[in-house]
Amino acid sequence: MAAVIGPIYTTSHGRPITTPTASQSIGARGPILLQDVHLIDLLAHFDRERIPERVVHAKGAGAFGEFVVTHDVTDITSADLFSEVGRKTPVAARFSTVGGEKGSADAARDPRGFAIKFYTEEGNWDMVGNNTPIFFIRDGVKFPTFIHTQKRNPVTNLKDATIFWDFLSSNQESIHQVMYLFSDRGTPTDYRHQNTYSGHTFKFTKADGSFKYVKLHFLSRQGCKDMTNEEAAEAATNPDHATEDLYNAIERGDYPSWDLKVQVMDPEDAESYRWNIFDVTKVWPHSDYPLRPVGTLTLNRNATNYFAEIEQLAFAPSHLIPGIEPTADPMLQARLFSYADSQRHRLGVNYQQIPVNRPLHPGAYWQRDGFMSVQGNYGAAPNYPSTIKPNTYKPVDANQTHELWSGQAVWNLQEVTDEDFVQARWFWEMLGKKGDGEGQKLQQNLVGNIASHLYSAKQDIRERCYAMFGRVEPDLGQRLRLATEERVQSAPAVDSH
Repeated sequence: MAAVIGPIYTTSHGRPITTPTASQSIGARGPILLQDVHLIDLLAHFDRERIPERVVHAKGAGAFGEFVVTHDVTDITSADLFSEVGRKTPVAARFSTVGGEKGSADAARDPRGFAIKFYTEEGNWDMVGNNTPIFFIRDGVKFPTFIHTQKRNPVTNLKDATIFWDFLSSNQESIHQVMYLFSDRGTPTDYRHQNTYSGHTFKFTKADGSFKYVKLHFLSRQGCKDMTNEEAAEAATNPDHATEDLYNAIERGDYPSWDLKVQVMDPEDAESYRWNIFDVTKVWPHSDYPLRPVGTLTLNRNATNYFAEIEQLAFAPSHLIPGIEPTADPMLQARLFSYADSQRHRLGVNYQQIPVNRPLHPGAYWQRDGFMSVQGNYGAAPNYPSTIKPNTYKPVDANQTHELWSGQAVWNLQEVTDEDFVQARWFWEMLGKKGDGEGQKLQQNLVGNIASHLYSAKQDIRERCYAMFGRVEPDLGQRLRLATEERVQSAPAVDSH
């Protein structure tokens, strides 16, 4: 018998194979045989290797590490992972673009997803954030159609500036995020040099039922670095440049880290605040609600297998733990359902049994069976609320204040008003205040970035966009018109319809 010099190769049912690189046939030139189980097994599995890609955030990279509490926040939350300074919690993180397919370029002008899974003693907490503190829309009913316009035209299968800008200019609550996206911040240098934000308002709760409203900020300790349009185009010659940068940095021991800080609002302030605190198109200015430090996230391990640990890594904003709760933010409420449901479609109903998604102490005894139930199916534990073998239920003081809602069912249209342009105007002015001529350059980059995309849209859509940006600042609308129409004259857009 030949000496064993490595793992024995087998079929999927464990039978050792002698000649894995040859099919079984009748003679040297005869047909292959159906009894060649290795061939059939290999082909059948190959035919099923690909699973549905994420409908958004398909292109991504990830890593593992830990979160360490550096400051006491037990006065605002009873969440177990924040219970004491120095406490460590293992984490998994995934970075991504939003609109592109799995093979698209890391350098695309697109928001960057940065989701973090905290494996706590009281369940998995998923902080599903972006590198922008705001979003395009504030009502989840618009999300499917918004994403359709950020992807490919259903006729041409090409990216289409007309449908892109048609949606945004028809839903002008998007203006703040659009300004952010088309500034140089819309093209971060890589994943290590970007922040991530909850965007949504959440609640930090205590065991006595009291709570605070919070927004979460994970701020890069490497600093934030952005690219111009030209630099992004050069970076895109390697479509995986950010993925490669993250992997190589961790491999060489240059572990990236982020500081978690929170903005904290008393519930009593919410009703009198200038803006609806559940509107994800708005920020809370730091002058109103300063950042409070909580802890530090460090990524120090790459995946041992990308598919097993990153492609199958599943996040959902509904994955919360005691001490952290959702709010009435309508966009968040929609995401609470949609994200987990998309994982059920992509990975199967038992996706939380996959090791990278499995909580430390699973106890969902009534969720049984289904495709790929591979973790013992809770054995002999009852699959109903049993008095014979009763479960333990975590007690909570429900004496909460402020969030008492009443009223009739209505269609909440959330009309766009001048208030929706205030923070976009602040952003424009902030860019211009940079010293040594940098401000003028940043503003001009924003104008040029928009013009380089908008020029290929239809004229009526362009006109609507000029008016929209003019509501931010009349000079911005005029500058954008001049820059865009100059491009139209030099390179007329082709009507893709």
